[in-house]
Amino acid sequence: MIIMNKIIQELRKELKQNSEEKIKESSKRFFKEEIKVYGIKSAIVGQIAKTYYSKIKELRKEEIFEICEELLKSDYCEEAYIVADWLPKEIKKLEKKDIKIFKQWIDKYINNWAKCDSFCNHTIGDMITKYPELAEEVKSWSKSK
Repeated sequence: MIIMNKIIQELRKELKQNSEEKIKESSKRFFKEEIKVYGIKSAIVGQIAKTYYSKIKELRKEEIFEICEELLKSDYCEEAYIVADWLPKEIKKLEKKDIKIFKQWIDKYINNWAKCDSFCNHTIGDMITKYPELAEEVKSWSKSK
């Protein structure tokens, strides 16, 4: 747990260091709803995700899930984008039953179209590719707000 907390603290520190007020304000104009952003260009978020993925990739799936959920809890779009970047890289570790966890995360933390696009297109899309039988269940989610 100490290692995971350290990784999260370092990652958040780096996100804050790369934030720009101009990008933050620009990002907010694209959404009808209130969003929480650091204000970082997506290419930089991608680089940060890559750097920190190298620090977590050897962790057990459950530990990676704990880190991902902590990032999602923050409600920052950039942290959700990092989760959406990491999980498809873990597709070999993902099991069909993990869809239940992802559904819980969607219900609790995915609260705008950008987070939905990132998480669902990558993580959920890869799960359906790996487990096509999940498609009907996932399709039923489309009725959600």
